[in-house]
Amino acid sequence: MVSMKQFIKKVLNVKDCVIEDVRLSPRYNEPFVIQIVLHPKKSLQKICPHCGRKCPGYDTRTEFKKWRAPDFNGIKVELCYKPIRVLCPVHGVVTAAVPWAFHDSSFTKDFDMISTFLAMNINKKVASEYLRVDWHTIGRCISRVRKYLEPNPENRLDSLVDIGIDETSFRKGHDYITTVIDHRRNIIVWAAEGHSIETLSKFFELLTPEQRASIQTVTGDGAKWIDTCIAKYIPHATRVIDAFHVVGWAQEALDKLKRDRWRDALQGLRELQADAQRKRGRPSLEDSATTKALNEAKAKVNNIKGSTYALGKAPENLTEKQKQKLEFIANTDKQLFRAYELKEQLRLILHSESVLEAKAELDSFFWRATHSRIPYFKELAYKTRRHEDHILNTIETGLSNARVESYNNKIKLFIRKAYGFRNIESMIDLIMLGCSNIFIPLPNRGGMGIKVAANSSVH
Repeated sequence: MVSMKQFIKKVLNVKDCVIEDVRLSPRYNEPFVIQIVLHPKKSLQKICPHCGRKCPGYDTRTEFKKWRAPDFNGIKVELCYKPIRVLCPVHGVVTAAVPWAFHDSSFTKDFDMISTFLAMNINKKVASEYLRVDWHTIGRCISRVRKYLEPNPENRLDSLVDIGIDETSFRKGHDYITTVIDHRRNIIVWAAEGHSIETLSKFFELLTPEQRASIQTVTGDGAKWIDTCIAKYIPHATRVIDAFHVVGWAQEALDKLKRDRWRDALQGLRELQADAQRKRGRPSLEDSATTKALNEAKAKVNNIKGSTYALGKAPENLTEKQKQKLEFIANTDKQLFRAYELKEQLRLILHSESVLEAKAELDSFFWRATHSRIPYFKELAYKTRRHEDHILNTIETGLSNARVESYNNKIKLFIRKAYGFRNIESMIDLIMLGCSNIFIPLPNRGGMGIKVAANSSVH
């Protein structure tokens, strides 16, 4: 037969303590609150929360301090105890640690864990209403949980071999964070506000000379600030340009040309319409030719305007309607179709089986693009020539920034669910928890936790 006090300790997941009393306390906005009066076992009393050593007592609080615990069937639960202050020879006079809560917290460890788990999986408003706390409070819970589950975050920086670097926006405007991912462990190892040489230099300056020497490959986009930091701190590393970004450069050039060609086609249509309106009298053969020209100009405007997907997709992925649009462009706008062919040539280069083959194709692409009479692709040709070695490294190593981009999407999801963060540290703590192999231990799960990182290779 289990006693009532043992039952309460099991339900509340409170260990290493003695329950003195259970009270039902009325509140102005609640029917009542369950208050559990307890104290730690003697062996766990008078412990410094910072260094964990047993210290002499200094004084005892005359009033109860309350710690919010997880609700019991919708009823608030509070743990009550008169904490003791101790005199630590290192940290001075501090409030002694209690086994059910983190230091300087008004919530139990279980409450902090649940808050963090909910913050990762549901939106801010629902989590705040369910837990009946402010969102800023949940941010502090996240920071405490991260510090508890990962007391030595610098361990992530060990054994780095292949890393990826990228930035992502976290607020409207130009507010960015820089993230560094370990490709082999598939976790984010570092994150900080900003995206510049100064920001990324902070990461490399955290590394020891041995840790820098272990890095062999760095993936990323073509940002100059990444290249500058690599040349300064790890010049021996192989720089890899992500294939997705290279194709993105070509697609951006193609989109610019498409807009220009659409504007030219629209201007031609308006001129034909103006000429047609100036003509009066009975219809003639010339009018029939004008009508035909108008119809052809309208078709050209509409097809170019609606060709975004046709021009952006690979030929093997086109639908029948998109193939028709592409065929129409090939017959009516040679320059735009030539740009599409150049984009496809660059895309296929990144699928080359050997570096020698890719080198020859890049030379061919450079000649065709510089002689294409398309300014956007001339600029692209010189850009690819500047990054040619990095593109060839992409083909040789087979690495990409796909993992970094997937984590960027996950970060944006965290931010959207939180409706933004005012405290950048809380956001980074949530990112480091959610984009790693850390488990969130939930109460009364038999030691099992909830994995908060997807597709992690480390267990």
